[in-house]
Formats: sequence, C-alpha cells, structure tokens
Amino acid sequence: MTNRKAVFITGAASGIGLAAAKRFAKEGWFVGLADINAAGLKAALDTIGRDKGATYLLDVRDREAWTDALSIFTAASGGRLDALLNNAGIAAAGELDALSEADIDRQLDINLKGVVNGARAAIPYLKKTPGSQLVNVASCAGLYGAPGMSIYAATKFAVRGLSQSLEGELAPHGVGVKCIMPWFVETPILSAAAPGSNETLSQNLRSAGVTVYTVEDSTNVIWNAIHSREREHIVGGKGKQLAFMTRYFPGLVRRQVLRPRKAS
Repeated sequence: MTNRKAVFITGAASGIGLAAAKRFAKEGWFVGLADINAAGLKAALDTIGRDKGATYLLDVRDREAWTDALSIFTAASGGRLDALLNNAGIAAAGELDALSEADIDRQLDINLKGVVNGARAAIPYLKKTPGSQLVNVASCAGLYGAPGMSIYAATKFAVRGLSQSLEGELAPHGVGVKCIMPWFVETPILSAAAPGSNETLSQNLRSAGVTVYTVEDSTNVIWNAIHSREREHIVGGKGKQLAFMTRYFPGLVRRQVLRPRKAS
C-alpha cells in the first residue's frame, strides 16, 4: 500500500504509455502499467523501478478485466486514483473499402470502446480522489479526417466528443478531464508498413517531409495538461498549426485534402 499519487496507464508497454510511465514514476507517483504485452510490461516495470509501480495484463475491450484491474490497483495505491491515462490505441491505414472488417472493428473497439470502458471503470475511484484527472489520448486526426485514415479519425473525433461531455459530467465532482491530441509521434504505430509502400509509416512520413515528434514531447504535454484547467492539449507545433487552420481557414484545408493525388 502507498500514499503516493497514483496513475493507471493503458498501452504502457511501449510508446507514449511507457514514456508517460517513466515521467510519472520520476515525479514520485505510483504507476499502474497496463497492456496486453506481458513481456513488454515486465520490461517496462524494470525500467521505471519495481518499487514504483505494478503491472496489469489488460485488454481494454474487456469490461470485467477493467473492473478487476482497477480494484487491485487501488487496493495497492491506498484507494487513490489521481489520474487515469487512457492511452492504448491502434491504427490501420487504408481507404475504407480496402480495410478488412477486422481492421475496422479493432480500431473501433480499442480506440473508442476501450476509452469508454476505462472511463466507466475509473469514475468511481476518480470521484473519491480529490483533484483527480481523466486523461484521454485522441489525435490530431480528431481535428481533420485525412484520406486513408477514416476509421482512425472517426475514433479520435469521438474521443474528443466524449472528453467534452465528460468534462461537464465530472466537473461537479471535482474531476478534471483532459484530451491529448498528438501530431505524428514516433511510436510502434508508425512502425507498420505504409499502404502500397515498402517503407514503414515513419519512413514514409519523413520521406514526404512530415514532422514526427518524440514520445517525450507527448509526455511533457500530458504532464502539463494534468496541471492545467484547459481540456484540449495538442502535441507538436504542426498540430497547433492544423488546429489554427481548421478553425480559421477550413476551406483552405479542405481544398488541400481534396487535391488530386498522383496515381501509385
């Protein structure tokens, strides 16, 4: 049992989740690391220090697993849940009629339903912890839907809407809600093969001159967000530019997206 502040992080075995676990542990928090990757969780706990957290094998699509994991975690944290970081997510690039039904369902189930499941399971504990925060990781794909990312963008727009609604629901209970929107970040998601290319998504983006940010950039935004009164927090200058353009020059953004693409 611990009296330290406590954070529960999904997708904690790699990428933004692992970087966030390191940051919270460094700041003296007790960290719950959750993921479907057992080996990755073990390595993650070794990285942050075994006295600084605990691991939970968790598929965010499983409601009962959520209930069990948070029950065990809060027992270890002395009843505290100062923050839930709903970070787990996947991406499957490709035009809608080329995506498999499995790719579509997995993105909807993990990126959206997984966030809903986490929020529902965590709310009772968040309400009992003064100054607690529900932090949902969306994406700059939730600012404008790019071609080839229709389902992914749909889930991230939905996470933004969910966060907006939950902010109003939870404010009377003293619970803050934050929505994190990263631009492209160097995570395992970008290690996948780019559609119609021999390059990974990361290589493809960099070849096209697209800025890719680090997981530490995201972690800094997450850490600052939980100490902020603002709901939405964008990772990366390019993401902030996109937010500005979609707000004040939506027609220009739309025309750029609709420009004819070269035949592959």
